[in-house]
Amino acid sequence: MTALRSHRTRQLEARLAAGGRCRERGFVLSSGVGTPLEPRNVTRQFKALLTAAKLPDMRLHDLRHSCATLLLAQGVNPRVVMETLGHSQVSLTLNTYSHVLPALQRDAAARINAVLER
Repeated sequence: MTALRSHRTRQLEARLAAGGRCRERGFVLSSGVGTPLEPRNVTRQFKALLTAAKLPDMRLHDLRHSCATLLLAQGVNPRVVMETLGHSQVSLTLNTYSHVLPALQRDAAARINAVLER
């Protein structure tokens, strides 16, 4: 919520600076004049950020995959990841990100081992 409020403040400041050129349409993410973002511009800005951060080239959609992988690797319940991604079934999430599961299985085995060794 803090990040969204801060973003909203920056949006309002940009719209004030744009003066009469701005058309408020209620978008959370919009151009400086309130219009929907152009996908090509978003991609161009994303690529520039990757270059500036010296990160490898990737698609914007790859961030979604990375988010899901990191959440699952941190032990977040797959149903929560499913809902975050907007998948209709948890099986889709688990099948898509099954490469994360072996590490989770090793962690689960280590945890049960620790309990049994007490």
